[in-house]
Amino acid sequence: MKILLPVDGSTAALVAVRHALTLAEQGLDCDFVLVNVQEPPSLYEVVVAHDADVIQQVRGAAGADLLRDAEAMLEAAGHAWEAEVVGGQPAAMIVELAENYGCDAIVMGACGIGDGDGLGSVARAVIELSPLPVTVVRAQPAEEPPPADE
Repeated sequence: MKILLPVDGSTAALVAVRHALTLAEQGLDCDFVLVNVQEPPSLYEVVVAHDADVIQQVRGAAGADLLRDAEAMLEAAGHAWEAEVVGGQPAAMIVELAENYGCDAIVMGACGIGDGDGLGSVARAVIELSPLPVTVVRAQPAEEPPPADE
């Protein structure tokens, strides 16, 4: 099974990578594709940079940096992967990349900041757009510290 893992540098994305690795540890024969989608440049970036190639290089380097932790996790677990950094609207690009790579499923994290259902706008849009099964893995809330002794 080929699994697409969108990685945006968040803890939730790395929890999703960990979940996919757990599936592999439990016997699922998996191949992995890591992707980072850089949103289109803002007008400010275009005006300041004056050069589309510079923007593309900076975004490519930023995306590669955001993939490093996920790559390290896959490497430590002994799994090979493919990786790509692209620009565009995140949900649409995730679905398109899953199709382009011949993936069977998408496993992704969700922060859900400001959303009542905790999914987040990108995860919700991927679920709506994707013809593939989408597993959304939520990060466990941080454990609260024990109460201080008085």
